[in-house]
Amino acid sequence: MKIAIRLPLATALALGLAAPLAAQADALQQQLDDLQDFQIIAHRGASGHAPEHTWPAYQQARRMGADYLELDLHMSADGELMVIHDDTLDRTTDGSGPVKDHTLAKLKALDAGSWFNESHTDRAEEAYAGAELLTLDEVIDRYGSDVRYYIETKSPERYPELQRALVETLEAEGLVASGSVVIQSFSQDSLEQVHALNADIPLVQLVWYSPAEDGSGLTEWTGVTPDPAEITDADFQAIADYAVGIGPNVVYDGEDVIDAGFVEQAHDNGLLVHPYTINDVDQMQRLLDWGVDGMFTNFPDRLSGLVE
Repeated sequence: MKIAIRLPLATALALGLAAPLAAQADALQQQLDDLQDFQIIAHRGASGHAPEHTWPAYQQARRMGADYLELDLHMSADGELMVIHDDTLDRTTDGSGPVKDHTLAKLKALDAGSWFNESHTDRAEEAYAGAELLTLDEVIDRYGSDVRYYIETKSPERYPELQRALVETLEAEGLVASGSVVIQSFSQDSLEQVHALNADIPLVQLVWYSPAEDGSGLTEWTGVTPDPAEITDADFQAIADYAVGIGPNVVYDGEDVIDAGFVEQAHDNGLLVHPYTINDVDQMQRLLDWGVDGMFTNFPDRLSGLVE
């Protein structure tokens, strides 16, 4: 049996493993440099215009100037990495039940487009009907390193093997070495697993703030940070130990949960800030004024119109 030995990039370079690794270092550094500029992140593709996570949504996002295509991952019953947001099929397909209970063949037979036409009659297109669910392999086969991917590990506790399967796929396709991928999650454990598997992949910690049940302020969904009103440099530094950025919600039930000070403090601790999911032009402009480093949006065309 052949045993693969993976060295950290800096160690490999120090040992003189020459030109290919130097090129990889350049590509990874270029990605980090590019992340210092504002990034338009197409949330599930251009999902305001076409069915989320389908070819039409991705193609439109590319035409609209997105810097990253966002992909959410679940796993099929037979271990395929599926690009779909929800744990279940009910909202965005004509199927039902958990994704993980269906084989790839069953999932590929579903209609993942007609729901959009029914829900958004003003944006309906006949061609959307019958759109298929996609696998990560299919998306990579089509786009390769011509695009950058912002991948979210969804519900990793349901799929303990997901992190390794994802990293192995990205490595095999050369997408880590080419600086083509960011991985995000609400699960700190998932991100730390990815970091242990390949420390070169840029990671972003997602957070969700909402009012605490006891009325004492705000709480973060998974407990990664305290209330933004009480967050400290140490809290941001704990995230910076494994991630390059933080992805917060901005508003809950019409009220702000973060402010410009949150963005400034994150920056002071070396973290990028990529809030989600921003579709209103005035809100986009407000966050640009706060100095955020990128935004998730269902409407990349609206955001590109502001940052051109």
